[in-house]
Amino acid sequence: MSALPDGIHNFLGDTQWEGAEIAPLVGDASFRRYFRLKMGGKTAMLMHAPPPHEDPKPFLHVARWLEESGMRGPAILAEDAANGWVLTEDFGDTRMKEWIDDNPQGEAEVYAKAIDTLVQLHQLPPGPFEPYDVAVYQREAGLFTEWYCPAAGLDVDEMGWKAAWDVVLFPLMERQQPGVTVLRDYHAENIMLLEPGKLAGEQGLIDFQDALVGHPAYDLVSLLQDARRDVSQQLEHDMMCRYRAAADPGEHFEADYARLGAQRNAKIVGIFTRLYKRDGKPRYLDMIPRVWAAMERDLSHPAMEPVAAWFDTNIPRSLRDELGGKIA
Repeated sequence: MSALPDGIHNFLGDTQWEGAEIAPLVGDASFRRYFRLKMGGKTAMLMHAPPPHEDPKPFLHVARWLEESGMRGPAILAEDAANGWVLTEDFGDTRMKEWIDDNPQGEAEVYAKAIDTLVQLHQLPPGPFEPYDVAVYQREAGLFTEWYCPAAGLDVDEMGWKAAWDVVLFPLMERQQPGVTVLRDYHAENIMLLEPGKLAGEQGLIDFQDALVGHPAYDLVSLLQDARRDVSQQLEHDMMCRYRAAADPGEHFEADYARLGAQRNAKIVGIFTRLYKRDGKPRYLDMIPRVWAAMERDLSHPAMEPVAAWFDTNIPRSLRDELGGKIA
């Protein structure tokens, strides 16, 4: 078992959880670490987001806004942001992804509940967060040419990549005003089933510290083109229809969904490559072909023609079929 972080007992000494049993949990792709506290038949979750690598203040900011807005993030029990400590309500261990793996017959109903949560979020005024502007979209899309292309041995036109995305993103920007709160990582591993015995039971939100104000299609793409599990095209279609029936997002929504799907998937290919090349985490490479396949479907939409043309010139279809998102 790895050593507990320095300062953990000092922090807990100022809370009602002093002397609790501390059980480390598996972490994520960041420097954050998580611990489950157990005491007197109760549990809580402790996050350590150590500076300078991490800053828990954005998490706290979004969590409090979610709570004030009637959304279901974990309640904050105590915090020492300067030293990276946050103590929260424990949502348990039942993530949407693993629950569906064990209960595939309930997949559609659980996804429907997740869609309804998005509709509820999008009916709220946008939160007090920074805008998801063109500069952010471009910086994220640039991870593809910065990390994946060199790792795959591809010499590509980076300026042309940026120019193509400028053309694709321009029509979308006006339609994301005034915008909605975008959690940015809304998928089956970040949705907790708080009542696992009930298909449409309450669902809890986690990993939302990077929230911005942007387009309503983004979190829908994150959920339905999930990098970490297969979502059938039929389920994607059905859940898109459910969202559109409830939210009435307008005639251009499908095109914007393709735009943000391609943007997000290109970003993820770059991030997963970076996690391997820079951070020594090869397990993410196995997910890239799934993300790549979703990106190819997005590129087939007419709204993506400038970026699709860039691919045809720089990474021709025959080479893309050969690579399938793998690193040569």
